[in-house]
Amino acid sequence: MNSVNKTLYIPLYGKSYVSKKGLFLDDKKAEEIWAAEGFKLRGKSKSKWLAYYMGIRSCVFDEWVNQLMMDLQDAVVIHIGCGMDSRVIRVGSDNHKWYDVDFPEVITERRKYYSESKNYRMIEGDVRDCTWLTAIKENKSAIVVMEGVSMYLTVDEMQNLANSLCFHFENIMLLADCYSSFAAKISKHKNPINDVGVTDVYGIDNPQAYQSGKFTFVKEHTMIPQKYIDKLKGFERFIFAKLYAGSFSKKLYRLFEYAKN
Repeated sequence: MNSVNKTLYIPLYGKSYVSKKGLFLDDKKAEEIWAAEGFKLRGKSKSKWLAYYMGIRSCVFDEWVNQLMMDLQDAVVIHIGCGMDSRVIRVGSDNHKWYDVDFPEVITERRKYYSESKNYRMIEGDVRDCTWLTAIKENKSAIVVMEGVSMYLTVDEMQNLANSLCFHFENIMLLADCYSSFAAKISKHKNPINDVGVTDVYGIDNPQAYQSGKFTFVKEHTMIPQKYIDKLKGFERFIFAKLYAGSFSKKLYRLFEYAKN
């Protein structure tokens, strides 16, 4: 795998770590894959604080997807940059079609641990060229997850993705976590992804930067809800709140929802 693809092991480790501790989410699949893969993380990428953050971030996305699946019965779910994530298991596909999308080499690895079904498919594709959308026959409504992806795309690439999604689907709801331009700048020198060889990332300061045509910004979500911070105890809760949920954190990392409807 190239360096960007290797970043998938950071959230995988985080979800495995918190699942073993019984915190935030139950993710036995992450535990299974992490134990089997044996990928060596080092430095900040194996921090327990980052693991807590990855676990909470996954919970926030899971809740959003679950709610929209209840509201939009005819929607397909598309997880762009799925890596080894088990969201399809944690949330459940029910009567919705679910598509996990990632680079061919990632999907090859993923197929070792996941099997396709009537409602679940894995698609090989580069989010930057969008030809992978031809593999999805449904075209009415889509719930699109971009967790830990937008920072590897330029604004033009994000807008191209938005245009392609809008051309394919009548209605879209999309949730993406985004770096600020300041975060992207300092990431070249201090970021857990540096530990797997990634230095080039991108950020935005205005959520409307990703808007294109009918694809528009809807609202900002809370990245680290207080209910999850409260699951930590004493000193850990205090430190985590300062590191990942304070005002400085918001200057680095945001969670934005977009739609076409």
